[in-house]
Amino acid sequence: MDEQRDPVARSADGSTDLYEVSTWEQRSRFDRFSTRVYAAIVRTTHTVVVLLALLILVAQFALGGLAAITDPWIGAFVLLSVVPAFGIAAYIWYADVTSSEPLSLLVGTFLLGILFAGFAAVLNSLAQPLFQSVPLVGMVLFFYVVVAPVEETVKMLAVRLYPFRRPQFDAVVDGAVYGAVAGLGFATIENAIYISQEFLASSTTPQPFVAAGRTAVFRLFAGPGHVIYSAFAGYYLGLAKFNEENAGPIVVKGLLIAALIHATYNSLVGVVPAVVTGLFPSIPATAAFVGFVLVYDGIFGYLLYRKIARYRSAYEEFAAAPTADAAPAAGLDDSAVGLEADSGAESDDFVVGRDADSETESDDSALGLDADSGTGSDDADTDDDSRSRFDD
Repeated sequence: MDEQRDPVARSADGSTDLYEVSTWEQRSRFDRFSTRVYAAIVRTTHTVVVLLALLILVAQFALGGLAAITDPWIGAFVLLSVVPAFGIAAYIWYADVTSSEPLSLLVGTFLLGILFAGFAAVLNSLAQPLFQSVPLVGMVLFFYVVVAPVEETVKMLAVRLYPFRRPQFDAVVDGAVYGAVAGLGFATIENAIYISQEFLASSTTPQPFVAAGRTAVFRLFAGPGHVIYSAFAGYYLGLAKFNEENAGPIVVKGLLIAALIHATYNSLVGVVPAVVTGLFPSIPATAAFVGFVLVYDGIFGYLLYRKIARYRSAYEEFAAAPTADAAPAAGLDDSAVGLEADSGAESDDFVVGRDADSETESDDSALGLDADSGTGSDDADTDDDSRSRFDD
């Protein structure tokens, strides 16, 4: 855009070499060396972030927070507890009308979602005592100021550091897919911590597996929220990739939407079921909890569905099928009618793996999202068990 260019570069007719006057490109060996140094700094920063997250995960195992996960029954409980969340993430992947994402990127995003959850656990644990000392509204503020923003940001960090920079991330809706997968990873490790801790806490009782199984049932209803929230934020991250001039505000908008939905859930999940059972004593507390979660997640799941459906409709109208005007006249080559050779190609739906050349790779600085900027959010649990590093 002209208004973002230096006045000299904007006014020049293009015949004058303005290298290192008002423009820059790689020319000298020193230029290329500087470019390599910058790339090395970026790679090193990403590596340090991942290693730090890995150390936090190892520490959680060492301190006992995940010790029981090695038990086959506990592992089975964890897997069962994320089935609904997996189903929602799978649907979002299926609803991607563009060519589907490579399995390697999906798995990598899932693993980063698991790893980066440790950042949220640490920050939540450090901040929670400060808010608990505030009467009445302390925990509500904690959900809105710390838990939700922190957890939603770390989930987006998983997307930002890996699939976002790959050429296969070549459509806005891809952000929703990778955001959902990051949310699934986050929900998986969070459920593992809750279930493992409940099992260890009940190990002196006659039926520790029953207690762990009960926790797994409640966690069935917590995971879908993570997928929905981060799919919203991921969609806006995808929108930012293809609107670089407004990338920062777009990313912030997505994170704010996800965090507000998340924090509101956390604030209401312990209150609304209690009010319902108070007004209608015949309704069991568990039924009131399940009903609230289904209604709340259903509302925002539907809004997410509408957003993705709107993209699908626009894609089918403008990008998928060639129009009648696009067909070249007989005897004329493509250039004669101004038609790009591949402009009418229809994207192959639901095939794992994209053409690596389909989109140029976005520069790390284009988004304007600092790798340290973030933290994300979490969902609520009916038990205010402070033993977990997460605060639902």
